[in-house]
Amino acid sequence: MVCILPCGDRARKVVTSMFLTCWQSACYTSVFRYGIDSCSQPQFPARKAAPFVTEQTTRFVFPSHIEAVADAAAAATHFAQSCGVGEQTAFGIETAVREAVTNAVVHGNKEDEGKTVEVIFNCLEHRVEIEVKDQGEGFDPNGIPDPTTAENILKTSGRGIFLMRAFMDDINWSPRSEGGTIVRMAKKF
Repeated sequence: MVCILPCGDRARKVVTSMFLTCWQSACYTSVFRYGIDSCSQPQFPARKAAPFVTEQTTRFVFPSHIEAVADAAAAATHFAQSCGVGEQTAFGIETAVREAVTNAVVHGNKEDEGKTVEVIFNCLEHRVEIEVKDQGEGFDPNGIPDPTTAENILKTSGRGIFLMRAFMDDINWSPRSEGGTIVRMAKKF
């Protein structure tokens, strides 16, 4: 659905939501995309969750290709805002999800499109919980070099886990019984 919304003195065209499905085993479910033609950045004010909602859970399954990272980040922002999370906190959640899904696609699943990345968002009272699951071989997060040391400071990669830890209140990694890794993250608001 495309809507024309006012944007200052100009109008903007917004793709309000696009539901993508495919016949493959990996599919997008309820992925929200926002396309802006005329305005620089849309403003999505945080809203208070309905008082009768005690818990909200949304599950996405993405194919293992790098384009899925942007879809997961957009879904994270939308979900956080639907839970009543403020703009700054939503940015942190989006960044952590972006990094976790990038790691799952690139390092976990090695961009094998036969594998999927599952992302589960759970909104509880004053807390957002997120799980990112890949189908890779697993890894030890303690074996990742510190990106703030002198020998790593100029490297162009290796900061994802650092950013995830910086933006989230709780984070842990565990192996999946069927293979792969689960990253569990939580943010209080």
